[in-house]
Amino acid sequence: MSTISADWINPFILATTEIFKDIVGVEPKLSKPYVKQTNEPLFDISGIIGITGEAIGSIAFSLPKQTALKVVSRFIGEEVLGLSSDTRDAIGELTNIIAGRVKKIFYEKKIHIKISIPNVIVGKEHTISSAKGIPTIVIPFETELGNFAIQASLKKA
Repeated sequence: MSTISADWINPFILATTEIFKDIVGVEPKLSKPYVKQTNEPLFDISGIIGITGEAIGSIAFSLPKQTALKVVSRFIGEEVLGLSSDTRDAIGELTNIIAGRVKKIFYEKKIHIKISIPNVIVGKEHTISSAKGIPTIVIPFETELGNFAIQASLKKA
């Protein structure tokens, strides 16, 4: 299996922390990142964006349902009670904003990537598999709204 250097993971940490502070209004606390060994589901909802260019892979923003409702409520400025299409769209948009910030950080490092449009998967037992040979680093965060994780699957093209 390939490995990912800290230089390739730090943009995901920085982008997620900045976006949550600036847009959601909460400061996420980073827990210890780890290599995902299985395809076991982490949480109930995931926004996923593909990455191509000088790096290939994907980014997934995964969170439990209750955390998702609280995060989206803060993001849109009104209470959200269920997983409506608007709630799923908001998760997709937050995923897109995080991935866009990651793209900008990589660009500043002279690494050019492109990102796809987000897809949102909802389901208690959903799994996210990366392509063979592309490691997935789980970057867990804790907030006052609940826990969530960024799953970065990435390798040099």
